[in-house]
Amino acid sequence: MPWLQLKAQVAPEQAEHLEDLLLAEGATAISLQDADDDPVFEPERGTTPLWQDTVLTGLYDDLEGLGAMLERLHAAWAEQLPGEPCPEITHELLDDRDWEREWMDGFEPLKMGERLWIVPSWHEPPVPGAVNLVLDPGLAFGTGTHPTTALCLAWLDALAVDDQLAGNRVLDVGCGSGILAIAALRLGARAAVGTDIDPQALQSSRDNAERNALADSALALYYPESLDDDQPEARFPIVTANILAGPLIELADSIAGRVAPGGQIALSGILEHQADDVLDAYRERGLIMDDPAVREGWVRLSGYRPTS
Repeated sequence: MPWLQLKAQVAPEQAEHLEDLLLAEGATAISLQDADDDPVFEPERGTTPLWQDTVLTGLYDDLEGLGAMLERLHAAWAEQLPGEPCPEITHELLDDRDWEREWMDGFEPLKMGERLWIVPSWHEPPVPGAVNLVLDPGLAFGTGTHPTTALCLAWLDALAVDDQLAGNRVLDVGCGSGILAIAALRLGARAAVGTDIDPQALQSSRDNAERNALADSALALYYPESLDDDQPEARFPIVTANILAGPLIELADSIAGRVAPGGQIALSGILEHQADDVLDAYRERGLIMDDPAVREGWVRLSGYRPTS
C-alpha cells in the first residue's frame, strides 16, 4: 500500500503548531529534520531543540481527500495564527516498504582499527574471533558510521594494541548508544562510566551493555550532575567526549578536570574550522594536545595530562 507524505519547511516556533495540525488530520508519523544540515548543540535535558529551518514531515495511510485536507490545514492555520503565512505544504506518494528493515539492511558490520568490529545486533559477526561489539543504537546517537565515532573507536583500538587500555577506567562524556564506553570495555578496560543528559541514551547504553554480556558493575551510567554528586573528585586514565564543539568548549573545565595525571583524552564532534578553538580551550586547562586527526571534514583531537 502506498503512503501519502506531506512536507513543509518551518521556523522553530512554527513546528509544534504545524505538527499538531498534521496529527489532527490523522498523521500516523511525524518527523523533524534539518533543512540545512547544521548541527544542533547539546540541549538542556527535557527540551526539544530545532534547527533554524526545520523540515516537518507527516505520513498518512489514507490517500483520499488530499485537496480537502490541505484546505482544512490552511484554514486552521489562518484561524489560529491570523496574519502569519502558512508554510508551503508539498505532498508526494511513497511506495510501501518496511522502513525499519530498509534502515537495518543498510547498517553493516564495520571494522575499526586493527581488531575491533561494530556488529549490528541483527548480523552475525564476520570475524568471530575478533573483538566484536554488538550494537543496536535505538534512539541514541552512535552507530560507528559517523566519522566522529569512527575516529574515536580507532583511537581506542590503537590504545588497546599498545596495551594502554588494559585494566584502566574510562569516562565517556555524552555516551549516546554507549558505543565508546562498551568498545573500551571489550578492548580490555577494567570499568567504564558513561554520562548523558538524555534518558533514552542512558537506556540505550544499558541495553547495549547487556547485549555484550557486560555486568552492570562494568558500566556505570549517570546524568552529568549525578556523577558530580556521586564522584566529584574522580579522575580517569582515559576520557572520551564525542559531542559537539560548543559543548566541548563550554564544558572544558569539567571534562579536562576529569583527566588523571598521565591520562589521555579524545574529543570529537568537531568540524575542521572549529578545531583551533577547542584545542585552545583544552591547552588552557593544562593538557598537551596532538595535531588533529581528520576524516570527511570532521576532527578528533587527542592529548594527555602531564604527570607533573
